[in-house]
Amino acid sequence: MHGMWRDGNHFELLPEAALFLPTMFAAVDRARHSVLIELYLMESGRLASALIGALVRAAERGVSVMLLLDGYGAMGLASADRQRLEAGGVALRFFNPLGMQSLVRNLTRDHRKLVVVDGAEAFTGGFGAVDEFLDAWYEVAMRIEGPVVADWVRLFCRLWDSSMSRGPGRASLVRGLELATRQREGYRGMRGRVVWGQGYRYQAIRHSLHHRVATAAERLWICTPYFVPTFTLRMRLARAARRGVDVRLLLPGELHDHPGVRYAGQRFYGRLLRAGVRIFEFQPTFIHAKFSLVDDWVSLGSCNFDHWSLQWNLEANQEVDDPRFAAEVAGLFERNFASSMEIDPEAWSRRPRLQRFREWLYGTLDGMLTRLR
Repeated sequence: MHGMWRDGNHFELLPEAALFLPTMFAAVDRARHSVLIELYLMESGRLASALIGALVRAAERGVSVMLLLDGYGAMGLASADRQRLEAGGVALRFFNPLGMQSLVRNLTRDHRKLVVVDGAEAFTGGFGAVDEFLDAWYEVAMRIEGPVVADWVRLFCRLWDSSMSRGPGRASLVRGLELATRQREGYRGMRGRVVWGQGYRYQAIRHSLHHRVATAAERLWICTPYFVPTFTLRMRLARAARRGVDVRLLLPGELHDHPGVRYAGQRFYGRLLRAGVRIFEFQPTFIHAKFSLVDDWVSLGSCNFDHWSLQWNLEANQEVDDPRFAAEVAGLFERNFASSMEIDPEAWSRRPRLQRFREWLYGTLDGMLTRLR
């Protein structure tokens, strides 16, 4: 199934955990029929405990609650928390638990982030159930209503009922789920579609971004925490800048959960800067958000622009083609640019040898990992 553009939706931008976490918890608390959650990261802690409590309360009200976690990303979820979920009536499954059968198979991870309540409203972004999202990482999410919610439900159901997912939750639970999507009429209706990726086998997210980059007319702004772009994307960004498009990258600064990934991506700064691409490194915290703006088109979700997301992971983004939503996202970008340090091309050309060595070292390691495929 290829993502289809659908009209009559409503999208609400929810920047920072202080907005999206209370909104998502409130949605779960008012659920009456079903709650579907798909996450990569879930580790025992304050946020996981709060989520477990909300899911158990929903199950006690008779709500069908299904929690799908990545088998690797959930390794930090303690046995006691898993037992609390099962005892509370939450159906629990794990995607691709680690095994000895194949190294390549172990590399395939479910990196999607999704919450769907009563088949009527959905949330996506880059969030997870780990405490870093409470006070250490900057993240962005969105609330979704309308016909595209059905596509998110279908995406969840296929993976829940997949041979790659295992656990005590019955695979058949997703069969016959009710949908309650309503089309927004008139001015409030927004156009959107769900796009996803399944590693190197299916790369709709990548192809969609490449198309938008190639056809950008005025602005092309990308925020990603792990910027190790493919050769094709680098060339398209440079070409867009050379033809006069306002190309900007919003990337993490020194506060990074994987500094080696930052160094691997920095080896591309020089050529991009010389082409006219502006690069901003966010200063207040580690920025974990993943969203892009090309003219009036927005893509927001789980996908990073690195080899790992594009070649191994299962990813999913919500695309929106609407000038009102694009204006909100542009305002968010502008506020974050103001809290960032812009890389000066001349100063970057004089960076110290230690920095250049780190770029070479981690770039070499990244190349070795890429060739594993």
